[in-house]
Amino acid sequence: MSMDAGRPAGCDTSEMLTIHRLLRRVFSDAPGLVRGVDAGNLRRTRVVADHVEEISAGLHLHHHTEDILLWDVLEERSPGCALHVGKMRAQHAIMARLLAELDERLPRWRETASESERDVVAAILEDISDALESHLGQEEDDILPVAGETMTQQEWDQLGRHGMSQIPRDRMLIQLGMILHTMPPQERAGWLRAHVPPIGRLLYTLLGRRQFESHYRSVYGAAPAA
Repeated sequence: MSMDAGRPAGCDTSEMLTIHRLLRRVFSDAPGLVRGVDAGNLRRTRVVADHVEEISAGLHLHHHTEDILLWDVLEERSPGCALHVGKMRAQHAIMARLLAELDERLPRWRETASESERDVVAAILEDISDALESHLGQEEDDILPVAGETMTQQEWDQLGRHGMSQIPRDRMLIQLGMILHTMPPQERAGWLRAHVPPIGRLLYTLLGRRQFESHYRSVYGAAPAA
């Protein structure tokens, strides 16, 4: 894949750190959320299972986007990065197997609310969280600096556009709320101004914040911290 003609190499990859922070948070929280559901409580089981299904789909999407838009570019532009890219591909394959196992076992727990199925789901989520923590750290150390030097901003932004295009419209404001919630409070207003257009900020103020807070209370059983 050749570099965009006339466009200088170099891009801001900091947005990936925002997504990584969200992934770390939701997957580190997930095993405890699952284990906190009482056996036999079908209503609560389905709420938490729906949340786990959503974050699993988000991780699937994140990895698929990198698989189709990032790895080949880096291998071509920076052959010395090929070893690191190979590690990323291998780690994606490991997590894909874990996510497939989760996709298989989650419906069983959702339908039965049994203690045994709950504990299987929680254990898989722990494995995913552990694998993800290692993977994201290596990606931040070995991949993002190379992408920042060798890709154009337009190429990098394509990853974000692809990811956004796959999010259901009725979940966008809730996911925006989740992103903001994982940020230090003092960074939220500046991030919104830099990354969300005025109409999006208005919609979040009028509708999205309430949608997010309702979703958070449903999943976590408490209001989100300020």
